[in-house]
Amino acid sequence: MPRTSTVLGSFAEGRNELVIVPEGNPAGLPGLRFRMERQADAFTETAVSGDGADAVMQTETIGVVTVSGTRGQTYLYWRGDGLFELPVSYWTNGKRWINSPGYQNGTADFSRPVTAGCMECHATYLQAISGTVGGNRFRRETMQLGISCERCHGAGAAHVERYQRGGSTDADGMVNPAKLSRERQLDLCAYCHSGIQRVALAPAFSYVVGEPLANYFKPIEGAVAEHPDVHGNQVGLLERSRCFRESAGMTCSTCHDTHAPEKAAASYSVKCLSCHAWQVCKVARRIGSRAKANCIDCHMAVEKTNVIVSQTAGEELHAAMRSHWIKVYPEARLP
Repeated sequence: MPRTSTVLGSFAEGRNELVIVPEGNPAGLPGLRFRMERQADAFTETAVSGDGADAVMQTETIGVVTVSGTRGQTYLYWRGDGLFELPVSYWTNGKRWINSPGYQNGTADFSRPVTAGCMECHATYLQAISGTVGGNRFRRETMQLGISCERCHGAGAAHVERYQRGGSTDADGMVNPAKLSRERQLDLCAYCHSGIQRVALAPAFSYVVGEPLANYFKPIEGAVAEHPDVHGNQVGLLERSRCFRESAGMTCSTCHDTHAPEKAAASYSVKCLSCHAWQVCKVARRIGSRAKANCIDCHMAVEKTNVIVSQTAGEELHAAMRSHWIKVYPEARLP
């Protein structure tokens, strides 16, 4: 939810505007500007087109904050029971306001609908109002923000009911992902980490933990499957890795503890060294044992995504994310 601690970016005068200067404007007059403001407990985005008495304005209040801000944030607003994306996002690299990815530079578009499929990886649940055009109408009171226990362990209603009736106090009625097959464990992660270039076969939020994900989404094929984009398709990239293909038991949780905060990238090197001897690394021949401190930057390079792109003030901004295709990146360099 929008709060001072969750909404990044400056709302201070002089640092709270995104000014769009039209191309070929010799006077440099702003054709469009966005102003981000805080009013009591509300955070707003205002688009101003033109000047003086001829200015046209639209103001909307941020209702939902998506993502933590490691790379940036995008904001949503409610219009009745309809959910829409706001035209200005925050870019952590450079600490600046930018056009929301996919928006045309120089436009103030407040009409982009946010569908249930958009929210599926940013919330545990949000009940859609069925039969609506565009699929962006929801029952607000059903929104479960963030990713909760139920996303990985299944619906907890039966477990809670059993407990309230004096039944077992253990995890009876819940799914323990560690007891699933390797394929189903990967499906569980791929539900949100197989990219946005996929086609749904079932309604959003209908996936049942432990079932094949292929029942809910079409398998990704063609060029996208051959080289998955770094945005969101960590599972697809991992499956391309030799480490994964030659290991019978490697899953996402081999490296990641879903119950603990994410650690610094280099710290995952200890996982690499549980299988690989640092002495065989070619870099080690040059820098010695220092090589074992950071396998990650060389073998899981940071790459730019071609899926999430912002066109802002003549710049093309690509988010950069850690590739999970574990291999040798000749261009990679230790920091």
